[in-house]
Amino acid sequence: MKINTLSHIEQYPVIPVYYHEDPEICKAIVKACYDGGIRVFEFTNRGENALDNFKILLEYRNEHFKDLQLGIGTIKNIQQAQAYLDLGADFLVSPIVKEDIARLASSNNTLWIPGCMTPTEINFAEELGASLVKLFPGDTLGPGFLKAIKPLFPKLKFMPTGGVDVNKENIDQWLSAGVTSLGFGSKLFLKPAGVSGYEWLTENCRLLIKLVDRRN
Repeated sequence: MKINTLSHIEQYPVIPVYYHEDPEICKAIVKACYDGGIRVFEFTNRGENALDNFKILLEYRNEHFKDLQLGIGTIKNIQQAQAYLDLGADFLVSPIVKEDIARLASSNNTLWIPGCMTPTEINFAEELGASLVKLFPGDTLGPGFLKAIKPLFPKLKFMPTGGVDVNKENIDQWLSAGVTSLGFGSKLFLKPAGVSGYEWLTENCRLLIKLVDRRN
């Protein structure tokens, strides 16, 4: 049975956002995150090997982590979107709002998460059928921005990405503002000095999940 991506994101709202040129490192990162409880992962289309590495990651996911939703970010045109949909991407994330990408995702029954920075962009995304909007860059907009505009878009869900910090204070501010999920980039992947392996990343993910889960 096909997983409903949006429901999966709501259930597992901590989303790592990552890219590396080396596919073996990519696989190790995905495994470490999965071991830490991550069930939604965004790989980014930001390097020459992105398409090939994503294909490798999908094969790895299909073999080992069938309940992991693996999507692709930094999709800026319909050609990129089509290429990753052909591979089997579970969802598409864009830094921008583009109608042709929205239409393509809809026709493929695939979740599209557009990046927005203004109420006008958010409104346009909603008109194009977006159900979850990426607030980007998150650290520039801040939780106060979401608090101010959320009443204007009561049916939309929001996910900040870009500079979202991994400390309790910042996460609490975003949760209080009403986010559905949080995308974590470089700050999640800061490797401590003098360590080997990826247990530190697994622990980081476990900690973030506890901070985001308000049932604790």
